Amino acid sequence: MSKIPVLLNASNNHMQEILKLNQDLVHFLSDLDMASLTELGNMAEMFKVVEVDGKVAAFLIAVRENKPYASVNYKWFLDNYDKFLYVDRVVVSEDYQHMGIGRLIYNEVFNHAKSTGVDRVTAEIDIKPPNPVSLKFHEAFGFKEVGKQMVAGGKKEVSLQSVQL
Repeated sequence: MSKIPVLLNASNNHMQEILKLNQDLVHFLSDLDMASLTELGNMAEMFKVVEVDGKVAAFLIAVRENKPYASVNYKWFLDNYDKFLYVDRVVVSEDYQHMGIGRLIYNEVFNHAKSTGVDRVTAEIDIKPPNPVSLKFHEAFGFKEVGKQMVAGGKKEVSLQSVQL
């Protein structure tokens, strides 16, 4: 087993594994079923998977501005910025964390943004309940808080973050 992460465009062959991975970590994410995952994937600017030895170890969904995406966090960025790449979710399987996969994905996000003329990358991180690992990770990439909001019917608070490239 090589354990070398390979970044690929997501395909229909990956969808079941992506959905399972989303559900495994749904406490940090919004719930998806196959229809909503397909719809989100179709509007995504970037829909990628990271495979390790042929298994989906992580995935990324990032969306550009002016898409018909109903996410309250996406809409916040849409109301506040003209041009951006919104990282909707980066999910790394617990079995593959601490292997540099998150850095691999974010380097790809930044390279894509720069190569397509986008100078702002946005994301949100849970702060109630807290997700200190994600906060520290995003801080290392230069993300700064630009707002906060309650989501999930008041059950969660998120830090809305942005980095200017």
